[in-house]
Amino acid sequence: MNYLLLNFPIHGDHNGKLVALEKRADFPFEIRRVYYVWDTAHDAIRGKHAHRNLEQVIICVRGSCDFIVDDGVNRETIHLNNPAQGLYISNYVWREFTNFSEDCMVVVLASEHYNPDDYIHDYEEFKKSVAKSKK
Repeated sequence: MNYLLLNFPIHGDHNGKLVALEKRADFPFEIRRVYYVWDTAHDAIRGKHAHRNLEQVIICVRGSCDFIVDDGVNRETIHLNNPAQGLYISNYVWREFTNFSEDCMVVVLASEHYNPDDYIHDYEEFKKSVAKSKK
């Protein structure tokens, strides 16, 4: 499956902690878009799509949530609850996230600008696209 948990270096002392993310040093792509999600109902299911080209790193900077990744054959759930860890997801991976803690805030760093044509919203279409991309 095309995902990876990235561990970012933590800098800190008695005054607090800091994670600095640098272009090309901490990501396998150039960041072109950043967005964040918060104030989400505990049992909401967000995402429910895949991308043809876009890659992402998802960081749960506060609270926790579960991220479900699916390559069309295998499905795994990753619990995110560490602001010094990012979930890298490549293209052609179905993604959903749910099980939000009340204080959950997620930051997403993306390799591409928003492009509605890059999204695959239908799971059956996603599986067909995965099969085509492997030929």
